[in-house]
Amino acid sequence: IQPPEKPLQAEEWNRLRESFRSPEIFEEVMFNSMVRCNSPIDVAKSLLTYVAKSNGDIAYNLLVKYLALCVQRGQTSEIHDVYDIMKARFRILESGAYNLIIRGLSNSDQWRMALTLLEELKKIMIPSRTNYESCIKAASRHQEMNLAFELYHEMLSKDLVPTLDVLQAFFDFSRGMKGAELQKELFGILLYLRENQIYPHKTFMQSIKLWFESIPGGNWRGHLTNIKDSGQCPVCNRQLEDSDLTEEEYNNLRERIIKDVIHGTDTFRKTSPQEFEAFQAFVENRLPFDIVIDGLNVSHIKPRKMQCENLFEAVSYLAKENVRLLVLGRKHMLINSSNWKREIMKEMQNKADFFFAENISEDDAFLLYATLQSGKHCKFVSRDFLRDHKACLSDSLTRHLFRKWQRGHQIASKKMVLSVFIQQPAFRYDCVVQTTGDTWHIPYKDTFEEKYSYQVPRKWLCIQQKL
Repeated sequence: IQPPEKPLQAEEWNRLRESFRSPEIFEEVMFNSMVRCNSPIDVAKSLLTYVAKSNGDIAYNLLVKYLALCVQRGQTSEIHDVYDIMKARFRILESGAYNLIIRGLSNSDQWRMALTLLEELKKIMIPSRTNYESCIKAASRHQEMNLAFELYHEMLSKDLVPTLDVLQAFFDFSRGMKGAELQKELFGILLYLRENQIYPHKTFMQSIKLWFESIPGGNWRGHLTNIKDSGQCPVCNRQLEDSDLTEEEYNNLRERIIKDVIHGTDTFRKTSPQEFEAFQAFVENRLPFDIVIDGLNVSHIKPRKMQCENLFEAVSYLAKENVRLLVLGRKHMLINSSNWKREIMKEMQNKADFFFAENISEDDAFLLYATLQSGKHCKFVSRDFLRDHKACLSDSLTRHLFRKWQRGHQIASKKMVLSVFIQQPAFRYDCVVQTTGDTWHIPYKDTFEEKYSYQVPRKWLCIQQKL
């Protein structure tokens, strides 16, 4: 239904309500459509008055919808009033209402009220990422950077993952500001991007560049560039970090993954210890492999194609190089079906070793085990990001090594022709934010993606300090 353009009297609302198909939900539907159409506040208020007169009070969910409209239209005093009414009437508000009130207040000149609310909220629940970010942006907007960073660290300590949007805001609002402490904090955000393998998008990268160049007396200059295959930056001629792990790092990583991930808690939830032992024996008898393929994962590359054909293309393409392949499959692939043709499966088994696990097994652990046991040269093919396993690794150094190893060893399959995806080799240099003190190199993506991704960007920002 279309909301009216001007406030209505009680009898006019009554007529509208009676002509509506389901009068019992009339108010709710009308408020939804007011929020959608960004109706004037006085129109919504006249509906609230009508409801209060007819029912003697206003239901919680209608107040929340009215609140949403007030926030949308930036009506600070109304937000206050609704909050006072809700607090008086309901012992506890749910998180949706707090999100709205905090967002509404933090965008107003009464933004400090939002901080007070955040403190109140902490007594009853862990505030959401949105609550923190609204307050952080308000503090930054008013140049209270110490406060903004305090909230940011508190948020991280509660395991809330900041959006790129709020990280970008720190750089935007700190432009031109002096202070060693502030600089240290912003460098800290860049190291956070490094640690978590996050690639900023273009506008975020521009904010980083502008901030560096605005540091009073800092003499920083940024240039956009592409790194050579050798890993040398054409702008400053520095060599980027090598993507290879040393022998010692590799062995440490292998031991930790086998201890924490494979024998840790998460493998045997979906596979039996007997099956995993059988797999280990199978691998040990045939080591080393050059490439390990997550068969089920690769079989879904082109959704309109038969699964066994997708896998067949990948195996045939990789087998051309005379490399030793191991394909991790599932037992159902051996049963002749519309997706798995027996003769195609037979032909593939001439080109590669296959291990068929139970249909409920978790194959990431198998994938990691076979790849790491084969040695430093072995790569793996999967479209998965293996995020869960990084979480099982208990210290940040091992997590960093795991990511670095992954960046250098994962052959990522795009949804395009197989011959294209396989030729995306692992780089010789490491694709993460890195610094030498007087230079920073920041890989960035053209488009905004909130999702983490193992597909490595080709574009870089090189920032140098001319002393």
